[in-house]
Amino acid sequence: MHGSVSVVQMEIKPNNSGPRTPVVLVTGLDRGAIARVSDAVAAATQTATGAAVPVVGYDLSQLGSGMVTRTVRTGEHTVVGTVELEHACGSCTVRADLLPLLRQLHRRDGVAAVVVALDPALEPEAVTWAVENVVVTGMPGFVDAPAAHEVRVSMTIACVAEMDWLEAATGDITMAEAGLAAAVSEDERTLAQVAVGQVEFADALIIAGCDAAARDAWLTARTAAVLKRLAPGAAMVMEIPQRPFTPQVAAVLLAAIPDDTPHGRIAGPFDSLLRGSPPLHEDCGVMLFEFWAQRPFHPGRLHEAVDELLDGVVRARGRLWLATQPNRALWLESAGGGLRVDAGAPWLAAMDDDELDTAEPAHRAMAALRWDDEYGDRHSSIVILAYRADPDRIRTALRRACLTDDEMAQGQVLWMAYDDPFGLEHADPCREDLRTPDQASDNSMKPKGQQ
Repeated sequence: MHGSVSVVQMEIKPNNSGPRTPVVLVTGLDRGAIARVSDAVAAATQTATGAAVPVVGYDLSQLGSGMVTRTVRTGEHTVVGTVELEHACGSCTVRADLLPLLRQLHRRDGVAAVVVALDPALEPEAVTWAVENVVVTGMPGFVDAPAAHEVRVSMTIACVAEMDWLEAATGDITMAEAGLAAAVSEDERTLAQVAVGQVEFADALIIAGCDAAARDAWLTARTAAVLKRLAPGAAMVMEIPQRPFTPQVAAVLLAAIPDDTPHGRIAGPFDSLLRGSPPLHEDCGVMLFEFWAQRPFHPGRLHEAVDELLDGVVRARGRLWLATQPNRALWLESAGGGLRVDAGAPWLAAMDDDELDTAEPAHRAMAALRWDDEYGDRHSSIVILAYRADPDRIRTALRRACLTDDEMAQGQVLWMAYDDPFGLEHADPCREDLRTPDQASDNSMKPKGQQ
C-alpha cells in the first residue's frame, strides 16, 4: 500500500452536501478501556446532537492468525466482521479498510460524527496523517481523494493506566515483546514510542485505574507531572470505581477540551516544539527544558551524546543542524529507551526563490529573528522531557557535541569530510527501523517535512 487505497464494490448511500463529518479517535494501550470510553463518547455525542454516532473498532490481537476484526456499532445495532490482511501488516489493513469506510459513513443520513476505537498497536497521529493524505481510489460515485475530502479528525482521546503508563512510556521493549505488534513480522517500534505518541497527540486524557486504596501516591504525582507536560492543556478525567466513565462524564469532558490542543493538527518540522503552555517548573523530578545552539553538531560526537537521551528521559523532540548535512534540518525524536533521527525539511537558507515563496509566513518570520549572515536560519533546538535525568548533564553532552571554534573556522568544505553515522534515518540503540512496515513506505509514516 504505497500512497493510495483501491476499493471496489462499496455500498453507496445518498450524498449529503455539508460540512465534513467529525471523527473522534480513541486510543490507548488497553483494549477494554478503549472500548468503554468509545461507547461513552458516542452516547454523549448522540445525546447532544440527536443523530447517530457509529463506533468503528479494530482488533489486531489475532493478527498472528491472519485476522483483523472490525466492529461497527450504531446504537443497539452491531456488525462484526473480519478484514483481509494486507501483506502481513495490521496498520496497512486498517488503513485500507477504514479510509473508504469513513467516506461511506459521511454519506449516510443522520450521522453526526464517527468514533474510531483504535487498536493499541495503532498511533493516532499516523492514522490522522493517512486520513488527510492517502488517496482512496476505485469507489464508484466518489472522486479519487483522501478521506479528508469528507471527514476530519476533530479530536483524540487517550486512555492512560495510572499505575502502568509511566513504565511503558520510559522503557525500551518493542511492541512485539509487549504482545501488541501491528505486523505479523516483528514490530520493532518500542512500546514507549507508541505510549508517548498516543498521549502527545491527545486532546483529552482518561486516567484509568485510579483506586485510592491501591495507588502509589508518588507514582501518581510523577505520572501526572509527565502528562501535564506531554499533553499540555488536555482535558483530564480521573476514572475511579465510584465514578466510572459514563456518557454523562464524557459530556463534561468533551465540553472542557480547549481550543489550543492538537484537534487533529499534525505539527510541521519548523513549528514550535512547545505545544500549548506546558508547566516549565520542576515537579516530582519531572522537568521540561530546551537545548539550543547556533552552530552545527559534529556527527560522530552527536552519535555518542544522544545516549544521554535514552535514560531518565520520557521524550525528546527537535531539529538538528549537522555539519555534514547543511541543506536539511534533521528531525530527532526519542521516547523512553528508543531514539530516531530522520530527514526533516530544508533550511530556508538552502532554498531557492521559488521554494521560499512556498514557505509558511510564520516560519519565515521566526527565522528572521535569529538569521545569521553566514549560516542563515540553521540551528539546533531540542525540547526534552526528563523525569530522572540531570538537565545540566544532558546540555553539557550536547554542547560538547557541537563544533569547537577551531572546527567552525575550518568551514563547510572540510566539515563534509567528517565521518557521518547518520544517514537519512538513524535509530538508537543501533538496530533495525523502529517503525511499522506501513510507516516505512511512501505516504504512510507521519512526515516531518517532506519524506
